[in-house]
Amino acid sequence: QVQLVESGGGLVQAGDSLRLSCAASGRTFSNSAMGWFRQAPGKEREFAAAITWNGGNTYYADSMKGRFTISRDNAKNTVYLQMNSLKPEDTAVYYCAAKLGTENYSNPRKYHYWGQGTQVTVSS
Repeated sequence: QVQLVESGGGLVQAGDSLRLSCAASGRTFSNSAMGWFRQAPGKEREFAAAITWNGGNTYYADSMKGRFTISRDNAKNTVYLQMNSLKPEDTAVYYCAAKLGTENYSNPRKYHYWGQGTQVTVSS
């Protein structure tokens, strides 16, 4: 099992940056691919970024490429999402998630474990 706790959300202005962290506990973290998703009010959960178990490959939603960077530190059991040039449309609850196996990184149904989420609000 993997337990996930997100942190780092907050209220920022458009153009600002935030770094989200997701602390994981459990023996399978280092074997798990990790993803960040977000959900705005009234909208479906949306893929943001994912990283393979060893950090060798990363994947991004088109709207986040060039602005968001996902990384992980397996020694610290933590995955990060650096978000730059934030826009009001980035406002959402951000969730980290863990999955075993490869492929389907953008499909939330393929993830086995989820955190409780952290709110990010970007004002214009």
